[in-house]
Amino acid sequence: MTDDKTSAALLELGSATIGESGGLPMHPRLKAVWPGAAVAAPAYPVRCAPADNLAIHAAVARAPRGHVLVVDVGGLAERGYWGEVLTTGAEARGLAGLVIDGGVRDAAALFAHRFPVFSTMVALRGATKELPGTNGSPVAVGGVTVALGDWVVADADGVAVVPTGLLDEVLAAGRARAAKEEGFFEALRAGGTTVELLGLDVSLVTEGR
Repeated sequence: MTDDKTSAALLELGSATIGESGGLPMHPRLKAVWPGAAVAAPAYPVRCAPADNLAIHAAVARAPRGHVLVVDVGGLAERGYWGEVLTTGAEARGLAGLVIDGGVRDAAALFAHRFPVFSTMVALRGATKELPGTNGSPVAVGGVTVALGDWVVADADGVAVVPTGLLDEVLAAGRARAAKEEGFFEALRAGGTTVELLGLDVSLVTEGR
């Protein structure tokens, strides 16, 4: 399967299904900066020193086309590590998006560019550009270890990561889950209940009189 086909398949299933099918869900603090943002692409990991984004600038110059930057900011989230300038550079380099366990700024511009960004916050205070960091080495972001080439799926529900070696397994499980849910939808429209479909023991729930 080509990267484009893999991306389309993962986006169609969505982060929630992937996260319930063997993918690794990131902490829900990571959210889309603008409504409708979505991306599924291989990861390019980045580690910054706290309050410094030199490693991000290096990554925009180095990362392969079609990759999403996945950034650990060293535990100090309250900075605008990313904004419109880096977005413009990333677009020109063919990068797919950004997942950052920290702050970004220029939120209106990110929406105008339609560049997929997932962060923990919007923070206007900037970062320095002078401290060491890493590009391409594994990082821990949102409670998940992400290595170069792992697949990242991010949308309105959150962010999930699929380790490279599990891609086929997770896709198969996700498709099976989606097909099962489609059967549920049909049964529910026909008058069924989730209690029946899931075999739930509702005797545990008391009903008032």
